[in-house]
Parts: sequence; structure tokens; C-alpha cells
Amino acid sequence: METQLAAQPLPLRQRGEPCCAPVQPPSLPIARAEALAEHLKALADPTRLRILDLLAQQEEPLCVCDITPRFAQNQPTISHHLRLLRQAGLIDCTKQGIWAFYHVTPSGRRRLATINEFP
Repeated sequence: METQLAAQPLPLRQRGEPCCAPVQPPSLPIARAEALAEHLKALADPTRLRILDLLAQQEEPLCVCDITPRFAQNQPTISHHLRLLRQAGLIDCTKQGIWAFYHVTPSGRRRLATINEFP
């Protein structure tokens, strides 16, 4: 069964006359969009997400030597992931001698909670 639609002529408009409804500018300021993009880039890796989650589950900060055995990657790769998470402000660390102990920041905890709401 074929349905035919009657052709309707397009309305004519003059040059400079808007063709659509007015477009509102984005509500997200450029600086905020850039900051959010950096957080999202840091979280766009399964290992980094799992590291963030691991740190969020702990009552005390963890040394990289306690983090590395829980992942398939070697220590330099885990340190790289930790550096990216730290640069994004999602985790931080405390130095004790030559050791660095990592913990999730309040911002990292909030981001992780938001991500966990996704299906």
C-alpha cells in the first residue's frame, strides 16, 4: 500500500531573514567545558577508572606498590595512570620519604559517583 504525500511549496524568505527559531548560545562557559573535558579524558580509560574506584574504596591512602599488583600493567604504566588522575585533580598523594601514598579527592569521589549512575 503506497502512501503519497502532497508536495507543499517551501515558504519564501528574504535574504537576512532568519529561517528558524533563534538559537540560544551554549550555557557552558569555555573554561568550564575545557576543565570538564580534562576530567573526562582522565576517566576515559578502564584502568584509570578502576584505579580511582580502588582508591575510593580505601580508608587509608595506598602506596603504588599496593596498587600495581591489582592490575595487569606494570609499575611504570600504573604510575603514568596515577599521574594523569592526579593532574586532573581526581586523586592526590602524600610523600613519605621516597614513597607516595595516593588517595581519592572529594572531586574524584563525586565524579566516580556520577559515573556509577550511568547504566
